[in-house]
Amino acid sequence: MQIFVGLGNPGGKYAKNRHNIGFMAVDRIAEDHGFGPWRARFQGEVSEGRLGSEKVLLLKPGTFMNLSGQSIGEAMRFFKLEPGDVTVFHDELDLAPGKCRVKMSGGHAGHNGLRSIHQHIGDAYRRVRLGIGHPGRKELVAGYVLHDFARADADWLDDLLRGISDGAGALAQGDAGGFQNAVALRVNPPRSSTTAKPKPVSGDAAAAETAPNEAVDSRSALQKLADKFR
Repeated sequence: MQIFVGLGNPGGKYAKNRHNIGFMAVDRIAEDHGFGPWRARFQGEVSEGRLGSEKVLLLKPGTFMNLSGQSIGEAMRFFKLEPGDVTVFHDELDLAPGKCRVKMSGGHAGHNGLRSIHQHIGDAYRRVRLGIGHPGRKELVAGYVLHDFARADADWLDDLLRGISDGAGALAQGDAGGFQNAVALRVNPPRSSTTAKPKPVSGDAAAAETAPNEAVDSRSALQKLADKFR
C-alpha cells in the first residue's frame, strides 16, 4: 500500500490558493481514477482506490500546512508503512509555473509543510514538486502562495493536473520517468507538421524544376549570333 499526500490548507477560503496545488493534484487523481468518496480520517480527509495493481490512499491533511506531518505520521503508523511508501505533492517556488519534478528525500528548502513532515517521519519520502513560480522577492512569498491562482494560469494549471492524473499509475509503480513523460505530454505536447519542406536543388536541376517544359539551349554565343541572321 502507498500513501499519496496532497499538501494544502483546509477550507473554502484556501481552496484555489497556489499553496493548495497539492490538494488539487490528489483531487484530480481521485476523480479520474474512480477512487472512493472522501471521508474524515487521520486528522484529514482520505480517499481509497487503486492505481494499476497498487492500492493507494489519497490523503489531504486537515491540520493546516505547518502541521501536515501529524496527519501523515498517524496514517503511516496505522498501516505500518515506511517513509518510502509516501509520496507528497506540494507547491514549489523554485520551479517555473507548470514544471514538475520528482525527488526522493532531501531537504525541505524552507517549505513549512515539508518541514513538519521531516519532523514526524524523516526525509526518506518521495516528493512531487509542482512549480508555481516565485514572486521575485522573499518578503512577497507569504502573500503570493496564499493568493489564488491568476485567471491567466488556468490553462497551464489544468494541463499540469491532467498530466499528473495521466501519470499517476506510473508513479505508483515507481516509474518516475514515465510519470514525468505523461506530465510533459500534457504541458508541452509535441508539435506535428503536415507541410513538407522543399528539397534544395541546384544547377540544371533548378532550371528544370522552375521551367520543366522548356528545352535547354546548348548553342554557343557565336552560333546563336549566326543563327539570328539566317
